[in-house]
Amino acid sequence: MMPSKEALKQQACEAIERRAQALIGIGETIRHQPELGFKELKTAALIAEQFAAMGVPHRTGLAITGVKAELASNRPGPTLGLIGELDALVVSGHPLADPHTGAAHACGHNAQVTAVVGATMALVDIGAMQHLSGRIVPFAVPAEEYGDIAWRLEQVRAGRLEFLGGKPELIRLGHFDDVDLALLVHTTSRAEDKSAGVAASNNGCVVKTVRYIGRSAHAGSAPHLGVNALYAANIALTAINALRETFHERDTIRVHPVITQGGRQVNVIPGEVHVETYVRGKSVQAIMDANAKVDRALRAGALAMGAQVEITTLPGYMPLSNHPELAKVFRHSAEAVVGPERYVTQGHRTGSTDMGDVSQIMPAVQGYMSGASGTGHGADYLITDPRFAYLAQAKVLALSAIDLLYGDAATAKEILDDYRAPMTRAEYLAFQRGINKTEVFDGAA
Repeated sequence: MMPSKEALKQQACEAIERRAQALIGIGETIRHQPELGFKELKTAALIAEQFAAMGVPHRTGLAITGVKAELASNRPGPTLGLIGELDALVVSGHPLADPHTGAAHACGHNAQVTAVVGATMALVDIGAMQHLSGRIVPFAVPAEEYGDIAWRLEQVRAGRLEFLGGKPELIRLGHFDDVDLALLVHTTSRAEDKSAGVAASNNGCVVKTVRYIGRSAHAGSAPHLGVNALYAANIALTAINALRETFHERDTIRVHPVITQGGRQVNVIPGEVHVETYVRGKSVQAIMDANAKVDRALRAGALAMGAQVEITTLPGYMPLSNHPELAKVFRHSAEAVVGPERYVTQGHRTGSTDMGDVSQIMPAVQGYMSGASGTGHGADYLITDPRFAYLAQAKVLALSAIDLLYGDAATAKEILDDYRAPMTRAEYLAFQRGINKTEVFDGAA
């Protein structure tokens, strides 16, 4: 006899509780072995080991480190992707930072991917797929944090990557082609997020690498013979700051450059300086408008000093639009775990995520749940409630999967029947590839 949907959900939550010690151990192991994007070899191996122990078919090495598993029903239906991210990011001063790479889990990805493992364990333990229709794809994906750009560009030149973010690269390679809708839970440390919630949308971004080329000279005896590339970069950054009042507040533009190479030796006029920045915004049009202004400011620095500037614009992440009906499923599951009073409906968030890219080609939701404290991407970010961070998130993923695919998967089918993707996969790839360009401007010409 087929259990009711609510009975199946209760069984899933009980199964996660039975696995509590193991799941907390997995989450803490990942937290203490942080790895940068596309280099998450130990983390990916641990996830693959868990799928193997469950007897769940899976593939490894997707976009270098991705791990994709499959739970299949005997009845046809949609495919739901449960997404978890593998990577950490460089955070100076974090107490758990890797001493060699500086990587630290200061964004909670260790909890995300543990939640995917926990939800998978629960669904396998209770034999849930015999009561569902379609497929569930637990998917551990690399490189959500868009950093380590110089190394990633080396991988592009070597033919190992095309896109510098994990989900865009997986989309390019076709690994999302068999997924119809996708769900991810992101750990939050913000008090205003309460225990769980979904935002309406997130900023997208383009990524820029900038190289100023001047002329080196002795800084003490012959500075007049040099062209100071560092001063050219500083003038450009000042110009960008002067632009900020021209950005419409409704567009939530964010531009935040860093100088990654400012000179080699103090007694030499810097002949080459490197800058990296994102240009973030709420819509594609807003991003591209702001990007054009930033390019003018970058040229201005070269013009003022008579230097050259090489401006490379790379495809970043698309704006995220959380699907409202899929968000309702997440909310129903989250409220069952945390209570309605601890759920908050959020507005627009100004960070960027490559779940935005997924949201361009299918219904997608990135929800938020607590369990951490400190500042996101900060040295004080820590998982302070492991049970909640690892177990509650796993429960919400499992409950949402059951809601969507129970019986004949009526809830998932209803979402998909009314859905028209903003872009096809081909349109998405063409758009992202069209962003990639390099301009050289000679300020001395």
